[in-house]
Amino acid sequence: MALPDNSSGVPGEELPFPEIIELNVGGQVYITRYSTLISVPDSLLWEMFSQKSTKGLARDTKGRFFVDRDGFLFRYILDYMRDQQLVLPDHFPERGRLQREAEFFNLPELVKLLAPKISKQNSLGDEGCPSDPEESSPSADAARSLASLGAAAATCAGLGVGGTDGKRSGFITIGYRGSYTLGRDSQTDAKFRRVARIMVCGKTSLAKEVFGETLNESRDPDRPPERYTARYYLKFTFLEQAFDKLADAGFHMVACNSTGTCAFAHDQTDDKIWTSYTEYVFYRE
Repeated sequence: MALPDNSSGVPGEELPFPEIIELNVGGQVYITRYSTLISVPDSLLWEMFSQKSTKGLARDTKGRFFVDRDGFLFRYILDYMRDQQLVLPDHFPERGRLQREAEFFNLPELVKLLAPKISKQNSLGDEGCPSDPEESSPSADAARSLASLGAAAATCAGLGVGGTDGKRSGFITIGYRGSYTLGRDSQTDAKFRRVARIMVCGKTSLAKEVFGETLNESRDPDRPPERYTARYYLKFTFLEQAFDKLADAGFHMVACNSTGTCAFAHDQTDDKIWTSYTEYVFYRE
């Protein structure tokens, strides 16, 4: 579909891109408008989709344009490109990673919006994550900071801060993949509560504290207690059972999100089978 002439900067020239574009970013599928992708001049996406030919752009097996970056964080990149505003959820733990994504996509204004909050005082969660180190501090300073944080946590636990039982604060995310039908039989086909597998993300020590023997660690054995993992899953398959265990441990749900994509449609009916991925984020103060 040809776009208006002023969207390409070349009057009277038709671009090889449709108005609606499908992207595969690190395995996550996004559907957006062409005008959104070129909304920030000189950005990486603007350069990719301002070309006269699509031959130089990578595609996946289904013909979607492929970008080998973090598929989860790209949602915030795309949101920013829609209206040039930064809106993040509360207790967002990955500002450092998102800043790197903004630098990769050549979005200097977004980098500026993120930069003031990337500091020792405001990104303690990033300092404690080995996969996202603080580049601006020497390793010795980072070690001293972590040591002081550990001492402070021990002091707070001894004084009863955060609960008389001394339990530490932190996040745990549980997620699951499922499928559902939008059609005449949608009410009977949808099975949301009992799912094939409930995955657990978070600090190893917190996950073991909450779920104990019901936590399957076979996909990520020998993980140190203070490291993070996204590969654990639960031996049971009821979401309410996971919610009850988190509530008993003092956790409260602070966010949730779900994405759905159409997998295929029945040949004989108009019903479509959708696949979904849903996450629930819990936090304990």
